Amino acid sequence: MTHVAPVGGTAVQDHVALAEIELCGELIIAASAADDRLSMESIDEVLRVAEERAAAREG
Repeated sequence: MTHVAPVGGTAVQDHVALAEIELCGELIIAASAADDRLSMESIDEVLRVAEERAAAREG
């Protein structure tokens, strides 16, 4: 017996997973544009680590 997913608007969106996929894409773009390996500082910049830490401190 074969099970087929129903057709229509039944897809569930996982916003956390979508955000992670977007960040991975940004890392891939940055890595492909770089001449050498990305430094930890460059990775933090792409992932906006400093912005997230500042936002956590503020609120």
